[in-house]
Amino acid sequence: MRLSRAVPIVAATLLATALSGPTPTTAAAVGEAHCGRQERVRIPGAAFQQTACLPDLTTTGLAGTPYTDTTDQAGLTAQGTRTPSGVPGIQVDGYFPDSSRFNNTHGWGHDAQFVIRLPDRWNGGLVVTGAPGTRRQYATDKAISDQVLALGYAYAATDKGNSGSDFYRDGKRPGDAVAEWNTRTTQLTRAARRAVTQRYGHGPRRTYMTGISNGGYLTRWQLENHPELYDGGVDWEGALWTADGPSLLTSLPTAVSRMFGSARDEDLYRVGFARGSEFLWPYHERAYWGVTQKIYRAEFDPSYDPGCPGPSAGTTPEQILAPCASDARYDYASRPASVHRAVDRVALTGRIGRPLITLHGDLDALLPKAADSDVYARMIDASGRGSLHRYFTIAGGTHVDGLYDTYPDRLRPILPCYRSAFDALVAWVERGTRPPADHTVSRPASGDVLNSCALSTPVAPAAG
Repeated sequence: MRLSRAVPIVAATLLATALSGPTPTTAAAVGEAHCGRQERVRIPGAAFQQTACLPDLTTTGLAGTPYTDTTDQAGLTAQGTRTPSGVPGIQVDGYFPDSSRFNNTHGWGHDAQFVIRLPDRWNGGLVVTGAPGTRRQYATDKAISDQVLALGYAYAATDKGNSGSDFYRDGKRPGDAVAEWNTRTTQLTRAARRAVTQRYGHGPRRTYMTGISNGGYLTRWQLENHPELYDGGVDWEGALWTADGPSLLTSLPTAVSRMFGSARDEDLYRVGFARGSEFLWPYHERAYWGVTQKIYRAEFDPSYDPGCPGPSAGTTPEQILAPCASDARYDYASRPASVHRAVDRVALTGRIGRPLITLHGDLDALLPKAADSDVYARMIDASGRGSLHRYFTIAGGTHVDGLYDTYPDRLRPILPCYRSAFDALVAWVERGTRPPADHTVSRPASGDVLNSCALSTPVAPAAG
């Protein structure tokens, strides 16, 4: 999860593995030339929008322009991966009415910003996502937008309504900022479906929800609460929120305690951190654990320590990344019922209403899968929705693919597996081909690990 522009994360480029999907129709097939009907595209509910006809909607064409932000993508992808390009079409940037002003992209100083991309060659589908961590609307341009645009999908992304390490200041009640993430994603999905209709003459035949980290949480929540808007989703290491735990508020305090020398390795294993991930812990101490714990605890439990982080998580990288000493003693289970109610407002249930594929690396050292996706898979099964879910553990995967460049002998990027999972979801939804059963995707000993990942041979549809 990107927590600030100031957080030192390895910059990277994006993977573009080949995926199957509906064949894109030409612009002429829908009666339009390049950027046809541009003047008709008005985003319902937007307070402001600006529309541009562009020769290439991918980051190859947009890098260095105001139509993307490569700095906000840093660390999410590994270097040396292939990137699709040459997708002409319309881009709409804008924002919905909102009272908070953490997002200064375009100099707007306004939250609830979005981007919608409408390729000339459209395959009839729409992909929606929300920013991971506390990043903004262009964060997954390389990780998601480039490839789905090349496949012919329209694409929409939101900043979730607040961003940056001070996001917890948004709203009036504990939990308001995170609750807004879900509201803004639903709002954008409905608006993007209307924009698609205006551009192409009819609505999307398929709409997919997907995302990384907090974007994975959004995917889970949308498929639980608004299945009528989507046909399926891919959840890449989504954050788990449950009223009584587990969540990052039950695992990260132990990690922070280790930073202060009061926790042992065994204590981290006990709360879910994987054996074998120890080599990643020093980096996460510097870049993730302290800041993540303090700002999310401030979001749901501001009365615990009003002095830290206080009205701001900090103005320098050192201040932002520094942990609160009090968080080393934080015990979510003993906190007042009001704190648990705040989390319950945004909690997941497992009651998904559409097909969902989950991916999680077994070396994730921020959201350890034993305290996250393993639990969520059991929640789905307990709710009787197991037939709608597939869960793939990625051996050697960690929370951000950029760390592969530092540890190529120990890690593998998850992005190629994510692309294969999206392909599998499309086949499941549109052709009835069931994905393989839940399993661990082994780390290959050779081959192009940056650009390929075979989940396994899919199971044929059941007769009848």
